[in-house]
Amino acid sequence: MAEPDMLREMFRMQAALNARIGVRDSTEMTQEEQQKWVLNYCRAMTQEIAELTDSIPWKWWAKYQKFDLQNARVEVVDLFHFLISVAEVLGMSADDVFAYYKDKNKVNFQRQDSGYHEKDESDNRSVGQSSTS
Repeated sequence: MAEPDMLREMFRMQAALNARIGVRDSTEMTQEEQQKWVLNYCRAMTQEIAELTDSIPWKWWAKYQKFDLQNARVEVVDLFHFLISVAEVLGMSADDVFAYYKDKNKVNFQRQDSGYHEKDESDNRSVGQSSTS
């Protein structure tokens, strides 16, 4: 049996978890509810990033700290949970995320090739325009 597409499977699993904890599908949400959930997930990701940071000895003055590789890995996965949830609230599928990622990666390479000397977001306008949704 062929392995499932990993990103699609992660989206499927996250949608099932969100449904289990009472988060409605984005197609059933009002714009106000979507905004609320994006903000909720952003706040959760901020906390997860703090927990990831705490897995790394960043306090140069504290000698007791140790690098907690296992916890760092778990925190990265927690970030994926919330990031996928944000994508789903915004109506993005795994295919959409991949398409946006490819487009944005191209933009990032173009910025590096050109020296990226000043901030200009106009090159982001084309990102995702060929998306499947």
